[in-house]
Amino acid sequence: MRRDAFRILQGTETAIYLFAGFLIAAGAAVLLLSTLMEGVQHLLKGDYGEVVLGLLDRVLLALMLAEILYTLLRFAREGTLEATPFLIIGIIAAVRRVLVLTAEAVEKFDLADPAFMAVLAELGLLSLMVVAFALAIRLVRPAGGQ
Repeated sequence: MRRDAFRILQGTETAIYLFAGFLIAAGAAVLLLSTLMEGVQHLLKGDYGEVVLGLLDRVLLALMLAEILYTLLRFAREGTLEATPFLIIGIIAAVRRVLVLTAEAVEKFDLADPAFMAVLAELGLLSLMVVAFALAIRLVRPAGGQ
């Protein structure tokens, strides 16, 4: 009886992770489709900067969702959770923010604007986060691993 209860709970846990995976996959598909439609609209209007910024932002978000989906599927298959995929998601998120922030800052800020210092501080912190995540990946992976 104990084994049956354990199997039921394990099956339930796997089902929850797989359902969450389907929702994430559907969300990523909708995100990419809406990005494509909005990109075409901005392209027809001649807003090329908006096209690039939207593509950059949303494609990197889709990559984050794909990495989360990979982690969920791997957990459902193997039953173990690893830190590396989450660290990779953190790197993608930080790089995404850096790219979007710099793309937006080029249009809005000049050196005389006080908000420029806030942008520089955020870029500095994001850069430190990327380095910290990379070091954490290096520490988490086995010595002979890839």
